[in-house]
Amino acid sequence: MVQSKLLTQEKPDTAALLASAEAIGRIAASEAIEADRNARFSDKVSNAIREAGIPKLFRPKKYGGLQVDVRTYVEIIRTVARHSVAAGWLTYFYAAHEIWPAYLPPKGRDEILGQDGLVADVVAPIGRAEKDGDGYRLYGQWNFCSGVLWSDWIGLGAMVEMPDGEGPEYCLVVVPKSDTKIVENWDTVGLRSSGSNGVLVEGAYIPLHRILPARYLLAIGKPAGGDFDKNDAVYRMPFMPLFLLGFPVVALGGAERLLSLFQERTEKRVRVFKGGSNEKDSSGSQRLLAELTMQLKAAEGLLDRYVRQLETWQDEGKTVVSDEEREELFAIRGHVVRTAADIATRVMLTLGGTSIFKGDPVELFTRDLLAVGAHPNSLWEDAMAAYGRTLFGLPGDPVW
Repeated sequence: MVQSKLLTQEKPDTAALLASAEAIGRIAASEAIEADRNARFSDKVSNAIREAGIPKLFRPKKYGGLQVDVRTYVEIIRTVARHSVAAGWLTYFYAAHEIWPAYLPPKGRDEILGQDGLVADVVAPIGRAEKDGDGYRLYGQWNFCSGVLWSDWIGLGAMVEMPDGEGPEYCLVVVPKSDTKIVENWDTVGLRSSGSNGVLVEGAYIPLHRILPARYLLAIGKPAGGDFDKNDAVYRMPFMPLFLLGFPVVALGGAERLLSLFQERTEKRVRVFKGGSNEKDSSGSQRLLAELTMQLKAAEGLLDRYVRQLETWQDEGKTVVSDEEREELFAIRGHVVRTAADIATRVMLTLGGTSIFKGDPVELFTRDLLAVGAHPNSLWEDAMAAYGRTLFGLPGDPVW
């Protein structure tokens, strides 16, 4: 298996990882129409992600982590997304969802990261936790749990009154999927293949070591309970900017595919209502291809700035940053995703009727990119407002 080969090496085999990403993308593309119709991929996609070692990209070395560099991580996700935005979404999340468990208390890290199960999460703090002996009982329903159908563990946001806290605080609470009920409510405009259904928890018992106060991620920048290797990549960058990096990457992969489809179809397109002219000779399509290509390249430049900033922080071991630094990256994410959605809609509107049939790659990629843009982390208005506040010296968004 690719996974065992990679994990026996001191440094990750980048070529093997990218080849695995290509294979994941091709599997997803081969079942794209059926998966969109069924609101879930087959197990082949999640199995390929697991076998490729994707969940171990940023795990600490102690738990078999591959310790990839940020640029390799970006290229892995983008490679999958060129074939399928929904598969790129899952590839990203199955890697990113291994980051916050590395901040759990040591016993929690051992339990979650010391096995090969997949992790899903919904970080919105809408759950209710009641004290029960040395632990808690968790109640609530969370929607939008990406990858939950194939996960073994689920991190859920809740307000918890911790023994060392000062009242209820925002926490991530980890439950085995076997202690939850899956609410099959995933019927959306896009990203349907991700199977991002709801999760219902009705009093599952949660030991203290499976509860992570968000302050360790957002304000402290070190794992609960100490006992960690400060040289591990996951502990050398601020959590939220690293955790959210995949959104613009997935979006760019999808936009890149749409741009290639636009060029390919335009080169072959004959306009029957324009005297049988070839569309590639139209100055309108020529200008649009140039404009969209420039938009894509500009977005790539912003993503490169994002990555260079993470690399700088990683070199410095800087895990807590200012609001302005953090919100600049929120603004980049929002801008890149909006650019990708704009490219998608303009490609569809320009190609016309041939691109609107259900299951057509243009139609499917466009819907998926619109769904990426609807995520709260991608909302352009929120991102610009948050960054603008910090430019005036005011507080930024509390989370993003």
